[in-house]
Amino acid sequence: MIPPARPAVPWRDAVRVWARVALQSFGGPAGQIAVVHRIVVEEKRWLGERRFLHALSYCMLLPGPEAQQLTTYVGWLLHGVRGGLVAGTLFILPGFVSILALSVLYAEYGHTAWVAGVFFGLKPAVIAIVLAAVTRLRRGALRGRGGLGLAAGAFAAIFFFGIPFPLVVLAAGLLGLMLPGAPVPDLEEPSVTVSRPSTAGAVRTTLFWLGVWLVPPALLLAGLGPGHVLVREAVFFSKAAVVTFGGAYAVLSYVAQQAVEAYQWLAPGQMLDGLGMAETTPGPLIQVVQFVGFMGAYGHPGGMEPVAAGVLGSVVTTWVTFAPCFLFVFVGAPYVEYLRSWHKLNSALAAITAAVAGVVVNLAVWFALHTLFGELERLGAGPASLLLPVPGSLDWRALLITGAAIVAVFRFRIGMMPVLGGSALLGLLLHLVF
Repeated sequence: MIPPARPAVPWRDAVRVWARVALQSFGGPAGQIAVVHRIVVEEKRWLGERRFLHALSYCMLLPGPEAQQLTTYVGWLLHGVRGGLVAGTLFILPGFVSILALSVLYAEYGHTAWVAGVFFGLKPAVIAIVLAAVTRLRRGALRGRGGLGLAAGAFAAIFFFGIPFPLVVLAAGLLGLMLPGAPVPDLEEPSVTVSRPSTAGAVRTTLFWLGVWLVPPALLLAGLGPGHVLVREAVFFSKAAVVTFGGAYAVLSYVAQQAVEAYQWLAPGQMLDGLGMAETTPGPLIQVVQFVGFMGAYGHPGGMEPVAAGVLGSVVTTWVTFAPCFLFVFVGAPYVEYLRSWHKLNSALAAITAAVAGVVVNLAVWFALHTLFGELERLGAGPASLLLPVPGSLDWRALLITGAAIVAVFRFRIGMMPVLGGSALLGLLLHLVF
């Protein structure tokens, strides 16, 4: 594939910047995208606003973690495949190491009072963080009644009718294609131009990354058999990597449902504990799937030592989750860049971005129900069933921490890390006293 012509960005400067982005990438995709934008667009001026938003819209269209894919995309724009690999891998690495260490601590000592109290306080704070992500996404994605309508429709389709995420995203993209595409005025941007993509190069890139992604799970299948937990995790998370559209928050809703209800690898409370880990460590929020993989293999070691099985589960889950991200970017980005002036494509990407806001609201409601209430009941049957809380199961301690976190975030605009730290401390105190 013919590489793009790129601005004169020194390689060492780029590596330092991607390491800096990785270490500052707390708070889920909304915060991470803001970090990339601040450093790459505002501070370094390596890309212009329009080019950045175009890349972001494409990454939000992809299944999987949009912040990591965006970083890979920008790295590719600046320094080709080498730049994309370094940017995308550095974005993952700090979170992988942190989540692995916390997973071992949680599995081995999670039942002690102080560890349980800390995670008890983190879960309500996550509600405030997700709500803040919805607010930031609304400012950039919901423009006019059309955007609000798409977001509301996406929420209703998922929350009330259980329509799969891929269908919701596909419908939003089709609506965007049918709507008139308004031209976007050219803005002054650095000289980053892309040559016409090569079909033969795209085929070679696809085959190579398919091998990187699928050969390790195939070897596990051959050596361990289809019933082993590592094989089941490799298959499930490989499927999740290609069917979970709408970004990290959308992925988590699907993974939580399947891992908790279908595979029973962990309990709903443990899933929220894992999200608290991901929120408090650098790297993509979807790194919580590593915790799911660890706990699934730790609880079903299949004759292995539990911690060793959990570590292998973490590695397998991380591999099959992120390998497709490089495939999607390295194959698709040249075509997306080449078609950047096609207004219909921009309209479809904008519609998908609006629908993603509704998906994130659905996740916020799901987290709130499972955090604030000890019991839930399903009203109705079939596709229109509704999950409702049992009023008597409301946990006043979780409600108190949630309210304090929301006030801190929205009223006093306190940063994410102080909010999480304060919530963890308050949770520990309430858990020990009551």
